Amino acid sequence: PPRSAMEKLVRSPANMRDWERSLAYQEILGFIAAVSSSVRGKPLQAGPDSYSVSERCGRLNSLLAKLDSWIDEIPPVEQPARFGNRAFKTWLQRLESEAPGLLADCLADGLSQDLSEQRRAELVRYFVESFGNGTRIDYGTGHELAFVAFLCCLFKAGFLVTADCAAVALSVFARYLDLVRRLQVTYRMEPAGSHGVWCLDDFQFVPFIWGSAQLIGNPKVQPADIPNRSKAEQLAKENLFFGCLEYIFKVKSGPFEEHSSTLHGISGVYSWDKVNSGLVKMYKAEILAKFPIIQHFYFGELLPLKPASEFQRPV
Repeated sequence: PPRSAMEKLVRSPANMRDWERSLAYQEILGFIAAVSSSVRGKPLQAGPDSYSVSERCGRLNSLLAKLDSWIDEIPPVEQPARFGNRAFKTWLQRLESEAPGLLADCLADGLSQDLSEQRRAELVRYFVESFGNGTRIDYGTGHELAFVAFLCCLFKAGFLVTADCAAVALSVFARYLDLVRRLQVTYRMEPAGSHGVWCLDDFQFVPFIWGSAQLIGNPKVQPADIPNRSKAEQLAKENLFFGCLEYIFKVKSGPFEEHSSTLHGISGVYSWDKVNSGLVKMYKAEILAKFPIIQHFYFGELLPLKPASEFQRPV
């Protein structure tokens, strides 16, 4: 039978070496780094002195808003189990059936002319994988990684350009976070591979990287402010990192150093620059180097498992 357009190719821990040498790995890390550079010193709100939201980024936000409206149309069902409301399966099935058409409309006239049907299908696959698992009714950093891959591929496919980098994090990704948090709360989704105590958060990682980059050079906010609930509430609308903290304070109770020990440890770091570089190292070690996460990642033509060295152009 013909091979499918996209495949999960990291099938055993032995394949992790191929992943860490792959173009896909390099592209994702490079994308995260480029966005980090573009958001330094910028608040979440767009404006003439910070960044602008292009018409195409606006289209992505409208698409996410549409998915958000489906939550109102698909309320949680009565069931004995406290967690994992099965109405989420209905929401996700609707996404799977409508995603090709929704993305075709959203990305119309924006993709490079020579983009094959297979590559368009890859964009759909990463998008659908970005919101959680319908069987386990869970969400975690692997689903977040799929959305990062989707955004990265939109640059590769010509839909987004370098000037969109800041808006992709501070507008589009911020809108995505609002949506997945609402999914988590409404459908009582489980954290995928729950590692809230030893990782940063039960659900997210990348907004901590981009949020710490936003704060590099900010004299008014220090890493020591991380455990401060009122500071989180005050800064949540300006900064991705503190938006994550505000959400943690909402959904968790008890002493901060107990429910968020890693974040509590980070509050002792002396600068946001150090926090940011440390988080990138941690992301490589705790997310990208973990077989249980990467075994679910799909590879295609836009993000191939082929060695990055094969794609390096001669200088």
